[in-house]
Amino acid sequence: QVNVVESGGGLVQPGGSLRLSCAASGSMFLTHAVDWYRQAPGKQREFVASITNTGTTTYADSGEDRFTVSKDNAKNTVYLQMINLKPDDTAVYFCAAGASPRKPLFWGQGTQVTVSS
Repeated sequence: QVNVVESGGGLVQPGGSLRLSCAASGSMFLTHAVDWYRQAPGKQREFVASITNTGTTTYADSGEDRFTVSKDNAKNTVYLQMINLKPDDTAVYFCAAGASPRKPLFWGQGTQVTVSS
């Protein structure tokens, strides 16, 4: 049983920051890529960023330089640092692990991010 668990979501004002965490059992992030996706109300799930097991990062074509994905192998945790948040960033954020980027196999349950004043 593979468990992938997100945390760190919450309510933040526009312009604020959040860091999401994605943890998994065992040392799977040493061998798997991790993607971040988000799904806003009434919209399709969209890709946000990914990081390979060796640390190579990829971001959505929208050019979200406000988002940074990183990992801590010692903690078997992947992070999504988000700065200068906007109301349009409101969504449920999911992390997912797979053999390669954007080919997820194991999904977390999601964490809600709400950007509102």
